[in-house]
Amino acid sequence: MDVELLVIQWLQGQLGSGVVVRDELDNNLLNELPTVQVERIPAGGDDGFRLDWALVDVNVYAAARSEAVTLSLQIRGLLLSQLPGSTTGGAVVGRVATVTAPGVRPYENTGLRRVGATYEIYSHPVS
Repeated sequence: MDVELLVIQWLQGQLGSGVVVRDELDNNLLNELPTVQVERIPAGGDDGFRLDWALVDVNVYAAARSEAVTLSLQIRGLLLSQLPGSTTGGAVVGRVATVTAPGVRPYENTGLRRVGATYEIYSHPVS
């Protein structure tokens, strides 16, 4: 089960076509704002049978700090209140928790603002 793809597809459906949701950034980032980057970080684990425990970074890139903060807080609300219990991408999401709340993260391009958070997501394949 690919938790990155699960979260990307689910968030894209929630946020609509005005926001780009992806796993990797490219050289066209300035023309695709706001962009949400979803990455599973090398942590978490599984029970060796069905349960997957993932830590997922969600970074929001926008032209203004306020826009990045607002979108990041919207995503946090969606992940915590709407994703648990849902069936998406061939998986059932059982639990979502905030590990690191949304906060401003440095980014080398001064024309962008980045706000990121880390979430813990428990899921298992649909039975």
